Amino acid sequence: MAAEYDTILVEVDRGVTTITLNRPEQRNAINLTMEKELYAAMQAAEGDDTVRVIVVTGAGSAFCSGVDLSGGAAFGPDAHAEHDRELGVTSDTLWERIAYWRMKTPVIGAINGHAIGVGMTLPMLFDIRYVAEDAKLSFVFTRRGIIPEANSTWLVPRLVGLSRSLDVLLSGRTFTGREAAEWGLCSRALPADEVLPAALELAHDIAENTAPLSVAVTKQLVYESMGAAERPDAIARETKLTWWVGEQPDALEGVMAWFEKRAPNWTVSKHLEPPADLG
Repeated sequence: MAAEYDTILVEVDRGVTTITLNRPEQRNAINLTMEKELYAAMQAAEGDDTVRVIVVTGAGSAFCSGVDLSGGAAFGPDAHAEHDRELGVTSDTLWERIAYWRMKTPVIGAINGHAIGVGMTLPMLFDIRYVAEDAKLSFVFTRRGIIPEANSTWLVPRLVGLSRSLDVLLSGRTFTGREAAEWGLCSRALPADEVLPAALELAHDIAENTAPLSVAVTKQLVYESMGAAERPDAIARETKLTWWVGEQPDALEGVMAWFEKRAPNWTVSKHLEPPADLG
């Protein structure tokens, strides 16, 4: 039986888990309950070998309007101490706990409407982002007396370049989904009602036509390579994993399915780990 949540909706269909932030009257502002439930749903999907892709979207006209400030806001490690104990984690921040970039499962953000503050930095942690072209987006933090979080000061410059990132991160100004796609912050900008269907189309394509282990290792290598100090180190690691993945049963299955013009029958878990001597 699927878990029941108060602030999110979870639906699983043909290898794709769709998580919907579901506080539309609050424009899907994130409170501690939503944070806890999003973490739980993500971890459940990550641990399930039948789930090939996760899609995250918002209910109503907004994706996420930021942190719920209706009861006041607290920052720093003490604010999350009790909450962390409930989750069984010790890290100071949500982003280190979830570490979406370390997950084996691809995560697609379907940013169906306005995304402000954490509503913007949360999907920055995902792998792929589709956005409503007329959505209002903002890393608003400096206008609230705080700073951009969730690893955004590391990632945004790598996506859009130094000048553009300083423009939006220092000013906290609003920009559109169309601009975000033009800059490379998001993959595609579409009319709002097409964002989720397009994200689901991509998710099902991945779920049905790509090998789970191949996707997991490719994702791992991309993020590792972004932090590699030397190019030869990155290619050495890639080469070792290329040979290892090629020795797994799905490598033969992918070729045979193509030759026989049929759907592939993948059997290797996305969680299969390479031998320790591969690094």
